[in-house]
Amino acid sequence: MSTEQPSRREFHIERELEFEATPEDYWDAVTNGNAAWLWPIQPPEPRVGGAVDALGTVEAWEPPHHLVLRQEGPEGWFNQLEHIVEARDGGTTWVRYVHSGVFVDDWDNQYDGADKHTDFYLHTLGQYLRYFTRRPARYASADGPAASATRDGVDTLRRATGLADARVGDQVQVTIPGLAKLDAVVDYLSPHFVGLRTGDAMYRVFGRGAFGAPTSVAAHLFAPGADEPATEKALRAWLEEIYV
Repeated sequence: MSTEQPSRREFHIERELEFEATPEDYWDAVTNGNAAWLWPIQPPEPRVGGAVDALGTVEAWEPPHHLVLRQEGPEGWFNQLEHIVEARDGGTTWVRYVHSGVFVDDWDNQYDGADKHTDFYLHTLGQYLRYFTRRPARYASADGPAASATRDGVDTLRRATGLADARVGDQVQVTIPGLAKLDAVVDYLSPHFVGLRTGDAMYRVFGRGAFGAPTSVAAHLFAPGADEPATEKALRAWLEEIYV
């Protein structure tokens, strides 16, 4: 029986961005509106020492300028998010975002995945703040089948949906059986991710095959009466049809 201990190594991912929003709108998005750009998370208890999700603690709470949320778990890992927020002339907001912590095992792959996901999530946050800020959102997501867990998973989806030659800023139409046709703007493209924005939703494609997971799609739905279960069912069937 092996007694080898899992390896631990710290990581540090930092970004500086400027958003078309007020500091107050940014603060609301990262403390109360996660389903609109990330995934649903219970709002943190609004005080230093307050609870964050299941394992977390609020380390700094100075609205709307400084927020630190930290989670710790078994085997010595921790995960910490820091937001430093400043108003800028012209009505924009400058943010320094720092994601730090400890990964246990498979450090290179975990770091690469976290680094690339950070850019996509922060881009989606910017899209939300610019086009949908303060609008309540419903969140739906679906994972593709095992056949989608390949490095070219996003390319396969783009070919299947007529997006192979699309560019950021293009107006496109995408048909997902069971949903209304999407008249969308392509707002993000990379080898791993696709972002589509409609008048009342954002659809995010995650090609996680390079990181050992299936391709998945998330939808941030802003239309009143949006139906998450029906959306998830349609997305799952769509992915199963693409990745046969």
